[in-house]
Amino acid sequence: MAIKMKTVVTYRAKAECPTHSRTEIPVRDLNVVIDEPIERDGTNLGPTPTEAAMTALIACTNVIGHKCAHRLGVALGEVTIDADCKFDRRGVMMQEEIDVPFPEITLNVNCKTDASQDALTKVGVETAKFCAIAKLFTSAGTDLTVNWIKIY
Repeated sequence: MAIKMKTVVTYRAKAECPTHSRTEIPVRDLNVVIDEPIERDGTNLGPTPTEAAMTALIACTNVIGHKCAHRLGVALGEVTIDADCKFDRRGVMMQEEIDVPFPEITLNVNCKTDASQDALTKVGVETAKFCAIAKLFTSAGTDLTVNWIKIY
């Protein structure tokens, strides 16, 4: 008899906040550190919260993209992802409330592969359906463009 996996799980975390800018969050057997740079009175031990959001999008695109490619039988080959992220800092600078802090993000997923451009485009379409972090950004109003590019 197969064991059915739960479709909805609860993540819990108990963070330590040793300074005004540093947050240490245990995740599994890791200790994730989110911090501010020294020029903003941080200790520069990790990315800022907004940098962590952007890097989470890149990482989720990579992970889910590879899962979708595998499902479609597409070998992505060597992958790099370039990000161009517009961030409206007025909110975090406490100047005014901003409804869409990340108005525009473009990711270029560069694949050095024998797969066709059409196959990569299909991987991109499928990835957009399942990437949780991309869904967060688009639901928040971000104009998110993800280009899957064949590199020769």
